[in-house]
Amino acid sequence: MTVRDTQTTAANRTEKLRRSLTTPLLTLYGLGVTVGAGIYVLVGSTAAEAGAYAPVSFVVAAVVVAFTAFSYAELSTRYPVSAGEAAYIEAGFRSGSLATLLGLAVALSGMVSAAAVTIGAASYLQGLIGAPHWVLTIAVVVLMGIIALWGITQSVVVAAIITLVEVGGLIVVAGWGFGMSEPLGVDLTDMLPPLVGPHWMGIGAASLLAFFAFVGFEDMANVAEEVKDPVSTMPKAIVLTLVIATSLYLATTAAVLVAVPLDRLATSAAPLALVFDAAPGGVRQVFSVIAIVATINGVLIQMIMASRVLYGLADQGHLFPALAVVGTRTQTPVVATLLVMCVIACLALALPIEALAERTSQIVLSVFILVNAALFRLKWKGDDGSDHFRVPIIVPFLGALTSLLLFATAWL
Repeated sequence: MTVRDTQTTAANRTEKLRRSLTTPLLTLYGLGVTVGAGIYVLVGSTAAEAGAYAPVSFVVAAVVVAFTAFSYAELSTRYPVSAGEAAYIEAGFRSGSLATLLGLAVALSGMVSAAAVTIGAASYLQGLIGAPHWVLTIAVVVLMGIIALWGITQSVVVAAIITLVEVGGLIVVAGWGFGMSEPLGVDLTDMLPPLVGPHWMGIGAASLLAFFAFVGFEDMANVAEEVKDPVSTMPKAIVLTLVIATSLYLATTAAVLVAVPLDRLATSAAPLALVFDAAPGGVRQVFSVIAIVATINGVLIQMIMASRVLYGLADQGHLFPALAVVGTRTQTPVVATLLVMCVIACLALALPIEALAERTSQIVLSVFILVNAALFRLKWKGDDGSDHFRVPIIVPFLGALTSLLLFATAWL
């Protein structure tokens, strides 16, 4: 079955998934996984690689993401289905096996990412209540799994509320770091690197980690089947997510570097909490709660994404039919969600956060290269399809190139 056949069939059948996501909800969905999955957990790791130039690594990652974001904006309006990347690859390369492999890679990236964020959430939570880390890890996965099974509208509304809390938390970090904390870190002027020098190797390595903080906008494509008016909604929500996240990352990273000594920051699993070391106890506790909420939000949204990809692949006949089973009351993919929960828990208990973040970035960059190549092929062949959002052919070319260059930094 081709992608066009799949789309035609989907249009003529009774929809299994409910179209209920609007631009604000979809933007908050994207921000929820993007913001919560990265900045609350990995600022310390990027500082360990790039030092005072950590903010630059986020700029580099944002540039790489921007080209691919516009490619996704077009493809998600051409093919507004679950397991979107698989549909894009099948359309561009006419290969069902490659599409299936890519879809599995996307689902794996979501599960690995969620495992990394689960570790961060458990670390923040342990600092607050002191329970064993492995117990907190399992508790986070189970709680988020229950919410994911509840229903897409309910899940995304919960995620949207949490997203507002976590964005507010980042604003507080930036304000406290610049205005209230004693400046124990580096000056703002020291964050601008010279144009040439060996420091760019560290910035490149940090950019691969910083890229993990932007993982999220592509998840929006995998709920396109549940979006109202995807042709209008998808591009706006993707661009808004990228612009808001980048602005927050730069402000937060700079504030943390100003307030916290580099040696402490580079070794912390809960880096943003260090900004409040000298703050009153009540302020520290409130921020710890915000950080916990922010990180578990990333687990929830990645869980939703991965389960939809597995559901989409099964619904298109690429995986076991059981993974396409949808709850009659909740209209959520029950079996796929339960499988995703188990995988996330196992990964979080078995691997360290840095390894999980790097593997996520590498998997997602591989996906980006292929997705951009698929759009380039479609445009090169003159296949503009029906009414949808369009970008110039140079956009997917630059998206593939920049993703390949960032991927290569892992091997330097």
